[in-house]
Amino acid sequence: MTTQLTITQHAVLTHAHEQTEGKIVWFPDTIKGGARKKVIDGLANRGLITSKRNDWFISREGYEAIGVHRRGPITLQALDAVIDAATLATAEPAKTPRTRDNSKQAQVIAMLRRPEGATIVQICEATGWQQHTVRGTFAGSFKKKLGLNITSTKDAGSERCYRITD
Repeated sequence: MTTQLTITQHAVLTHAHEQTEGKIVWFPDTIKGGARKKVIDGLANRGLITSKRNDWFISREGYEAIGVHRRGPITLQALDAVIDAATLATAEPAKTPRTRDNSKQAQVIAMLRRPEGATIVQICEATGWQQHTVRGTFAGSFKKKLGLNITSTKDAGSERCYRITD
């Protein structure tokens, strides 16, 4: 015989099974105060949950009612693995600036490392960027993010030339 559950009872039991090792801690947002007590009372009266140290947990009958098997007790090794996985998932990636060898950014850096450097016009022709994009890349990506030191020189009668200096 299959135990009939309300939508709320099923949601509470399923959440407890999937998220909290069988502990009843969550209710849908629409279930408040007295309604929560009625859900708990209904589940407890039918033997679908059991009380342990002032907390409610799914009973064997509760697991059968939602059609799943109770998960085994969690070991300290398994708990450590879960914590490590959660820590890795939320850890911020390393802030190591990288460039791809075939990118426009890498191409511009190579041009700026040449002994003669490069002009804005040369960089625009090589990348297809506009002048303001090249200047913005110098200030943002190269100086701020990558920490490159870019110098410029202008000889009389020639265009301004930019170089990366170490």
